[in-house]
Amino acid sequence: MKVVYFYLLSLSVALGLMFSSQVNAEQKQVLGSWDVHYIALNSTFLTPDVAKQYGIVRSKFNALINISVLDRQDKTAQSVILTGDARNLIGVVKKLTFKQVTEGKAIYYLAVLPFSDLEQYRISIDINDGLEQKTLKFQHKFYAD
Repeated sequence: MKVVYFYLLSLSVALGLMFSSQVNAEQKQVLGSWDVHYIALNSTFLTPDVAKQYGIVRSKFNALINISVLDRQDKTAQSVILTGDARNLIGVVKKLTFKQVTEGKAIYYLAVLPFSDLEQYRISIDINDGLEQKTLKFQHKFYAD
């Protein structure tokens, strides 16, 4: 139950997207001593209550990026500092500002990314816990629904 909420949120989002052509299941990268789980999705997939709870504006032109950093050995959630940006294919850079959410033993980080329909981003996020620094990199194409 260490990061149950993150997984429940990811599961509910994945189930909600199951019949959509733009399904992107939760993904993971191993970075040093961490398992870094990430998902990027349109903010309209959040219910109004969940969006309100986290201060996220639901819009077909807002993406939500959700990151969780776990210790690879004991799977405990890690408190880290995330900084990053998203660069589209023509080079426009948007800074990502992450909000830490702690619920019980679960810790995850949320950032909103405004986008245009069919816009693809290369996302780069620096993760730092004061002892180790790694960079999460992935690409995602966003669709306005």
